[in-house]
Amino acid sequence: MTPTLTSLKKPFGTAKMLELTGVRYLAWEDAFEVDFEDGLTFMEPHATIRKANKILPKAEIERVEMDEELHEGFFVHYNNGQTAEVSWAFIRELPPRKHK
Repeated sequence: MTPTLTSLKKPFGTAKMLELTGVRYLAWEDAFEVDFEDGLTFMEPHATIRKANKILPKAEIERVEMDEELHEGFFVHYNNGQTAEVSWAFIRELPPRKHK
């Protein structure tokens, strides 16, 4: 993660909920471009979303669908029937710290 992106992400549990205004998969980047109502756009690596949702490595993206009712996340549907659910907080917040 780049230093600029890290400084824009808030500590886990502290970000203000903002609606998504758009999401699309960029195949050449293997990442998702996620737009928010405050004008910021985040690039989230596909590998991060796969890992968090336990998506099988050979699964291919069929479609990306934004939560049309609440605009608080999006879904990635794969050709093997799996679906990744991605919330606004997953994109806008840093992961929780592991306790030692």
